[in-house]
Amino acid sequence: MRKAAVFLDGGYLDWVQREFGGLRLDYTKLCNELVGKEVERIRTYYYHCAPYQSPRPTRDESARYASFRSFADGLQRLPRFETRLGRLARRDSGFEQKGVDVLLSVDLVRMSWSRQIDSAVLLTGDSDFVPAVQAA
Repeated sequence: MRKAAVFLDGGYLDWVQREFGGLRLDYTKLCNELVGKEVERIRTYYYHCAPYQSPRPTRDESARYASFRSFADGLQRLPRFETRLGRLARRDSGFEQKGVDVLLSVDLVRMSWSRQIDSAVLLTGDSDFVPAVQAA
């Protein structure tokens, strides 16, 4: 049986959910549908960053962080799911994710080159992954 891994860009999925009015996703069902019935999904990786917390977090910051941790921990408990977190960097214009694209790219290429997977499914809106996809 063919084997596949699913790579989910959490920032992109946040955007999709906001665009569709708070759409709630069943991540196991979504990932199984993405790979299809003839392919074994050996692993799903979810990439994102925890929300910002200042050195002395406000109640709002603490609540957002706790909500994210609960969500990420829940995903981690799903069969064959792994949560991979980057970090946020503060910029003049807001915040920027750091390390997320590299984590995803390295996992994709590593799994492909070591022949752990026959195919990969990326759910992202970011064309920065094209070189990693080509290498895989």
